[in-house]
Amino acid sequence: MPARHALTDVEAGPGSPTCPQTGQAEASVSVPFRYADVPRFTRFSDVLDETRYVPVPDTWWIALCDVVMSTRAIEDGRYRSVNIAGAALITAVKNALPGADLPFVFGGDGATLLVPPEHRDTVEAVLAETVMWVREALGLDLRAALIPVAAVREAGRDLRVARYAASAHVDYAMFSGGGLAYADAAMKRGLHAIPAAPAGAKPDLTGLSCRFEAVPARDGLVLSLIVVPGEGADREAVLATLGAILAEVDASPGMGRPLPESGPPMRPPWSGLAADSRAEGTLVGSRVLRVAAMFLTRGAAFALFSLGLPFGRFSPRRYRRRLAANADFRKYDDGLRLTVACPVATADRIETRLALAQKAGLVRYGVHRQDAAVVTCVSPSVLHDDHVHFVDGADGGYARAAAMLKRRP
Repeated sequence: MPARHALTDVEAGPGSPTCPQTGQAEASVSVPFRYADVPRFTRFSDVLDETRYVPVPDTWWIALCDVVMSTRAIEDGRYRSVNIAGAALITAVKNALPGADLPFVFGGDGATLLVPPEHRDTVEAVLAETVMWVREALGLDLRAALIPVAAVREAGRDLRVARYAASAHVDYAMFSGGGLAYADAAMKRGLHAIPAAPAGAKPDLTGLSCRFEAVPARDGLVLSLIVVPGEGADREAVLATLGAILAEVDASPGMGRPLPESGPPMRPPWSGLAADSRAEGTLVGSRVLRVAAMFLTRGAAFALFSLGLPFGRFSPRRYRRRLAANADFRKYDDGLRLTVACPVATADRIETRLALAQKAGLVRYGVHRQDAAVVTCVSPSVLHDDHVHFVDGADGGYARAAAMLKRRP
């Protein structure tokens, strides 16, 4: 999970890869691997530099989940529940393994984590509990799998990880080698599936929340975008196309950041209270007590954030600034996944460039335009600056872009 050390850009150090991925021949790792030792970089465009990526050992595991029929749920107005379901696994694993530094990625309607062998059994139990909780609390079907990295390489793919520092306090994992795409396809075929835990099971979801208002686009729109390489496409040409897309985003106001520097406003305490109380369960056997307790807690938080007044060591203004700085709105997994705010003209240029690249066989893509962004938070302690925040489009974002991508030949 995110590290709390000082932010520095990096050069390739001892043990860092010095050549692009070349497949299974480079897969084995002969020295002990710790994600905490993977060098961090501070320019997002460096995700396209394949020398930044370090091979993940065969002995590690890929834990992943996604919401079945997520697009339909979003069309029914349940995008918030879909995002909560997607972030639940990351939160639950973080709480089950405090202090463990594990690579993860939020996908809007699902999540993926890399797991060392010593934590495999714990994560399997958390996966099963999360599947049951999503079913009972949110009324959604969450499929889950735990796939050995060795299976990825046996299938002729690779799995490498890099570490992008979004701020001085938080970094996010980026991936190359095609391993996560293979794992996602395997999960959807039912391979390595993790069944639900017994009824009533619930993981520890302390810190998981969605208490902030949607953030309207400033002078434009919010564009959710997924771009993946075309089958057999020239790698250098693909990277050039992705670099051009990132350059367009970087040239837009605020470099595409969908949240203001001051952070988003908090939702009123009654917003979503009934649904959230069902997700939390009862308090001493009473749903009324649960609703009342949640309302009082949220009312106090709403007052603090609205007034911006510090309370003890907690500063609402500092928290919201850190929220904006730590936000996860850009990802890379052999392709780009972005939710960015930009002018309409920028979105038009991006789509025109992508259409030409797709016609040339270089990429496949899905996009979705909306007028706001939403944020889902994982913040076990408001007194620390390493809280993480996952940004998605307010009208389905990544899930709708993925649906468009699937429809393309």
